[in-house]
Amino acid sequence: MAEPGGTLDTLLIAGARPNFMKIAPLVRAFDEVGLSRRLVHTGQHYDRKMSDTFFEELGIPQPDLNLGVGSGSHVHQIAEVMRGLEAEMTANRPRVVVVVGDVNSTLAAALTANKLGIAVAHVEAGLRSFDRGMPEEINRILTDGIADWLYTTEPDANTNLAREGIAESRIRLVGNVMIDTLFHQLETARAGRPWARLGIEPQNYAVLTLHRPSNVDDPVRLESILRAIHALSLRIPVIFAIHPRTRSRIAQFGFDQRPDLTGFQAVEPLPYREALGLVDSARLVLTDSGGLQEEASVLRVPCLTLRENTERPITLETGANRLVGWDTRVILDAVDETLAGPVRVGQPPQLWDGKAALRIARHLREILP
Repeated sequence: MAEPGGTLDTLLIAGARPNFMKIAPLVRAFDEVGLSRRLVHTGQHYDRKMSDTFFEELGIPQPDLNLGVGSGSHVHQIAEVMRGLEAEMTANRPRVVVVVGDVNSTLAAALTANKLGIAVAHVEAGLRSFDRGMPEEINRILTDGIADWLYTTEPDANTNLAREGIAESRIRLVGNVMIDTLFHQLETARAGRPWARLGIEPQNYAVLTLHRPSNVDDPVRLESILRAIHALSLRIPVIFAIHPRTRSRIAQFGFDQRPDLTGFQAVEPLPYREALGLVDSARLVLTDSGGLQEEASVLRVPCLTLRENTERPITLETGANRLVGWDTRVILDAVDETLAGPVRVGQPPQLWDGKAALRIARHLREILP
């Protein structure tokens, strides 16, 4: 924490559920090396299941400020975060604003800091899907263009930044802070045996997450994916941690009334440890989430990504992940190959060792004076 009236080293920004797993190890590492900090939660995810419980479970201190911006269009969210952060950064001016990931709050914080003449550090920089139809891709590109220091998870990210003209001196390969949280929580997650509560056997079920607008807002794609999931559910249980947006679309399109598109076991969005424990003991994972691709790769659980691209190509290179898109037949062919193959696949990427946040903290401690 910053001392009242003292110089504030860092302002940490968290906005949405994927950010929380990345912020937790940074808070611990900043405290360890003696960097003062304030923590702002923008409130982009405001549901308790997707926000407050994560702070409690991951040991993140209560935010110094919660902007409470809530839902709304992309433009509305970015504008409201910028308005709130301008007042915060003026009243408690940090030496560097630290942003993580690629959500709207990430871009809004970077823009605000830049306009106020404050340095920006972007954690998880350089990731590219090369699909500008994804809002996250635009957020990544713009945030990296603004950032003074860019902390990357993998060599491909360094290559992307160099291609975009970012000076090598501003880029530092540190590893993956989200994997820091995975290692910090894994023992407890395994001990919780979440699969037992759901009445399923370890390594004999699939975990499904699905939330990207390109999949769930398109009835043709969503129907095709659900048809594949139904076929899979006839072979092994499928635990579907269902996002509110996805649940709404399934009902809107009438898919919840069709037996050929059901069969999965729907559960509410899960606390982090429970979700981690389920993925760790799963036979396979199906997802359109970037973070779950990373977690599955480190846990060496076979992952089928329901997209045509990924901003995390290292998960493909290390052998645990595979792009399968949304076509029913392609998904089921990949399922057949996966279930016929080994239970654990691939190897964790280099530097995904649980120490990324400490590398960042030590670098900032070195350069801020």
